Amino acid sequence: MDAPHTAEGGSAPSRPLGGPLAALVGDETMVPCADGSERRYVNLDAAASTGALPAVAARVAEFVPWYASVHRGAGYKSQMATAAYEDARAAALAFAGRDPSGDDVAVICRNTTEAVNHLAYRLRLSTTDTVVTTVAEHHANLLPWARLCRRRYVEVGGDGTFTLDDVIEALDAGPTPVLLAVTAASNVSGWRPPVEEIIAAAHRRGVRVLVDGAQLAAHAPLPPGADFVVWSGHKMYAPFGAGILIGPRVAFADGDPFLAGGGAVDLVDLDEVAWTAPPDREEAGSPNVIGAVALHAAIEELGRIGWDRIMAHDAALADRLRRGLAAIPGVRVLGPGPETPTLPLATFTVDGLPHALVAARLSAEHAVAVRHGCFCAHPYLVRLLGLTPDDIARYRSEVRGGDRSAMPGAVRASAGINTRGEDIDRLLAGVASIAAGEPAPVAYVQDASTGDFTPAGTVPPDAGRRAAACNPG
Repeated sequence: MDAPHTAEGGSAPSRPLGGPLAALVGDETMVPCADGSERRYVNLDAAASTGALPAVAARVAEFVPWYASVHRGAGYKSQMATAAYEDARAAALAFAGRDPSGDDVAVICRNTTEAVNHLAYRLRLSTTDTVVTTVAEHHANLLPWARLCRRRYVEVGGDGTFTLDDVIEALDAGPTPVLLAVTAASNVSGWRPPVEEIIAAAHRRGVRVLVDGAQLAAHAPLPPGADFVVWSGHKMYAPFGAGILIGPRVAFADGDPFLAGGGAVDLVDLDEVAWTAPPDREEAGSPNVIGAVALHAAIEELGRIGWDRIMAHDAALADRLRRGLAAIPGVRVLGPGPETPTLPLATFTVDGLPHALVAARLSAEHAVAVRHGCFCAHPYLVRLLGLTPDDIARYRSEVRGGDRSAMPGAVRASAGINTRGEDIDRLLAGVASIAAGEPAPVAYVQDASTGDFTPAGTVPPDAGRRAAACNPG
């Protein structure tokens, strides 16, 4: 396969890249473009959500005729559904490197955000407790702690990374934190902190560790040494709404659960409740059995493909993507340089152009789907962009006035097991043409209330229903 094109007509050195490791449902979908043609849709927004593996879609289709109430029915279908649900729980534990018959439990919830909120509630934090986290986190690993306790942050350098020593300094600053909450991989830069070493350092100090595995789960094994780990199926080719919270059974054995209701109890009186044992105590209401079945199927399929193949494919994609973007004049890749291993993900800006316009042009003219904005990681992106407090105050004032037209942000391209070398090349060619100032085939109109651009004369598919911009965090 040819090396990626650059705006200067040369080639960016890259690792050899074979074909995709697997196809996803909808990979061959054709979409209309601004010039009147149709092109194959290229999804380079895997860091937000992935499509479904065919094996996942097939497993769901096979299960639907057997769908029934879980844990509550004596009927044959209910027994089958319950078995499928509990099999998925065991598979999630094994996927996280835990013994399904051991001391850890897997709580099945909606997504990573709910899992972190769930844990934050169950830890019974007080306003005097301290949680150490980092400024590189997704909002899901920042906001729940901000509501409950004190926070101490690990800062990042200009390249968006921090060191083990930085973490140790935060752990030792005092008072001793009750928890360290850290991402296993950034959803903005793709950088992977030295999580295993971080976990070991925290444990030597008697500090428990939560690892946000949302970005890592589809790309590499989750760290088995973490006390708690969370991730989502919708980022690992099972887009049916299941997330996982794993932690020691004792952490959920006492006290009332995050959600109260049916299925979480053994006995209820009007003035008293006897909660059941975990993990059922943590899963009030009818569970998402289809989401669990889908997640189980995705776990099995990733296991069939193998981590060695996935990580090699990712490394080649990341190299091709990051070096290719860095070689385009006027493009700045945020985060560490291409010599630093990352997930197959790159966040970038184009000189003189709004991030929302770059994303709109890639979609409308090249059928390449990317994400733009702040990626639900505002503190991190502020640092990567080098914004000043005055900049932030000005943007905040504009947004509060309903004007998002100048919202800061960047463009993110993220790949997965279905990404082809030609997909990366199409992105690079599109970015190169936009950065070089090549005129668009149509005019673009910006909606100040959302900040988003659309080709003039077109109507967004969700016109009249969109409640907010595409790019807020």
